Amino acid sequence: MGKARAFIDWLALGALVGMACGIASAVFLLSLEWVTRYRDGHEVIVYGLPLAGLALGAIYDRWGKSIRGGNNLVIDTVHQDAPQLPVRMAPMVLIGTVLTHLFGGSAGREGTAVQMGASLADAIAHRFRVTIAARRELLAAGIAGGFGSVFGTPVAGLIFGLEVVTIGRIEYHALVPALVASVVGDLVTRALGVVHTAYPHPASLALDPLLLAKWIVFGLAVAATAIVFVELTHRLKRFAEKHVTRLALRMLIGGAAVVALWQLAGTSRYLGLGVPTILAAFGDPHLPTFAFAWKLLFTAVTLSAGFLGGEVTPLFFVGAALGAVLGRVLGLPIELAAGVGLAAVFGAAANTPIALSIMAVELLGAAVLPHVVIVTVVAYLVSGQRGIYPAQRIARLKHGGPLLERLTPLREL
Repeated sequence: MGKARAFIDWLALGALVGMACGIASAVFLLSLEWVTRYRDGHEVIVYGLPLAGLALGAIYDRWGKSIRGGNNLVIDTVHQDAPQLPVRMAPMVLIGTVLTHLFGGSAGREGTAVQMGASLADAIAHRFRVTIAARRELLAAGIAGGFGSVFGTPVAGLIFGLEVVTIGRIEYHALVPALVASVVGDLVTRALGVVHTAYPHPASLALDPLLLAKWIVFGLAVAATAIVFVELTHRLKRFAEKHVTRLALRMLIGGAAVVALWQLAGTSRYLGLGVPTILAAFGDPHLPTFAFAWKLLFTAVTLSAGFLGGEVTPLFFVGAALGAVLGRVLGLPIELAAGVGLAAVFGAAANTPIALSIMAVELLGAAVLPHVVIVTVVAYLVSGQRGIYPAQRIARLKHGGPLLERLTPLREL
């Protein structure tokens, strides 16, 4: 009876977390849809990004110091049994991300969804006074529920919640609540009227030795791109924090830099999420060759300045645009190359190759296998001991060897 009761409790708590994540993601996605349409029809608003950054920075300096760690705070909390994540993290990161997109900042959605999901899950954990171990599992469920519901990929959400907190080890102990939260979260988000982006489904392509060699070269290029993004974002952030101590001023300057880049690029395709360009990468022969580099730069500047959001969708843009270029150079089907690149860049940058390979299948169909797995794993291994989440713990170095004596934060390497 004890095991049955524990299982029922996990189902109930996982479903509760999933419902909270699904509602939060629906509100977030519908708000993003509205502000993106508004910005596209009133592009002059982009000139207000520096002032929006100044205001957001002032608000976070006053009320958000305890939550400024973002996804890294969530990962640290999973490992350290830190104090409860403030409930205000959910509304503050939601509003901050929506405003970032309204004024044209280049950011994504996963960071917001993960932080909302984790903070809501932690509130549920404390409300029901669960054990320390159970709290950690509910936090993983919150990560899974947020990620799965915001992208409409419940299986990828499950694996992301289990894979992202520790490099080299999947947290299977949270399997049941994470699965329930991700599936329920996705169902709730769809039931509330959210329609996720429909991506092209590439045709199947049999693997042969020559194609395998091409995918390895492709994976090396993806790894290089992920390394550039990770290093550029972290170094810009450290430089800004060293020379401009006030967050509000950093965001003011960063917003001005994004506006300057917008004028220099002469196009609005690199603002916001960039979903239309992601879709265009699957077949538009006129897509600029260096579109991936422009989006990488826009995103690194936006996020390093302190604007709210995530990295997934911008790195989908980077990966799909890069994949289209590599596909033409290597003689690969463009749809397949763009789809593989879409998943692989973020998989390498976030150290989550399994979750992103599964996500590719959920978004693009089974024809991307085994190609996306090969490229994502190659890029993950070659990118080294680095990533967009410095709080990730390392259980085993990527080049192999025994488990480390202690879980080492990525930021210490």
